[in-house]
Amino acid sequence: MGDAAALLGVSADTVRRLVDGGKLTARRDELGRRIIPGPALAAYARQVHRAEWGSTGSSARNRLSGIVTDVLPGDVSAQVEIQAGPFRVVALVSRESADELELEPGVPAIAVIKSTNVVVERP
Repeated sequence: MGDAAALLGVSADTVRRLVDGGKLTARRDELGRRIIPGPALAAYARQVHRAEWGSTGSSARNRLSGIVTDVLPGDVSAQVEIQAGPFRVVALVSRESADELELEPGVPAIAVIKSTNVVVERP
């Protein structure tokens, strides 16, 4: 349960509620512990992702919601740090973009990752 919760980015209690509510499949092992099969967890994660993001109007599919923790502005570019759950994402964006998006610590942001580039958007 704990591993499934960590992979989904939710609490173990949330996973228990999902199993009890029939939204996530689990079986019991020989010690009576609930085990969630990998394919069932993957199917649930895909379903939630599609419901949460739907069509983004973008070809970039890797989107990490988080909060801006630091912005280091330079003359031309700005380094933007986002904490997205357990993930720290650091992006270099133009200073103009950082100013237009009003990026500063505490602001919600989405790190949109396409190949090796990171695009920062405000939700």
